Amino acid sequence: MSLDILKDRLPDYARDLKLNLSSLASEQLLTPQQRAGSFIAAALAAGHTSTTQAVVDAFGGELSPEALNGAKIAASLMAMNNIYYRFVHLMHDGEHGGDYATLPAKLRMTAMAKPGVDKVDFELWSLVVSAVNGCGMCLESHEKVLREHGLSAEQIQAGVRIAATVHAVARTLAAEEALTPSLAKAA
Repeated sequence: MSLDILKDRLPDYARDLKLNLSSLASEQLLTPQQRAGSFIAAALAAGHTSTTQAVVDAFGGELSPEALNGAKIAASLMAMNNIYYRFVHLMHDGEHGGDYATLPAKLRMTAMAKPGVDKVDFELWSLVVSAVNGCGMCLESHEKVLREHGLSAEQIQAGVRIAATVHAVARTLAAEEALTPSLAKAA
């Protein structure tokens, strides 16, 4: 499925999402690999099959097998880390919050050390997934590393704009799919 077919599946009320997909598909602030990996990592994090298929069809060819694997690693590990570190972050203000922040995570994440792509690209994709999953602690951590490695606020924002749009497309299409049987019965 192509990105155009994905846009065509969006309802009229989601016209802004269609326009955002079009403009972000040619975003120039990111390298082609950063842009493609951001789209794919966001789609994997959003967890909607047809959105993921369309995004991988549209952008997978722009990535080497190693880079595609790196985007998958970012989505996979951040799915775990975002839950764990969001818990740690949210419990920080609780009665025993400090206890969790000092405990080792004891979660295996060795693939982060050698994801098969440049550290900056992997960090960007990890930030993109963290934005989809809503983990403030992970967002802060990855944003800091990206800034230390020279990415500008505008480049980081471009990755988050991709995350926001891909997530919104996935949620909109999932909602439409869920409503379709109900709407058909009502007619």
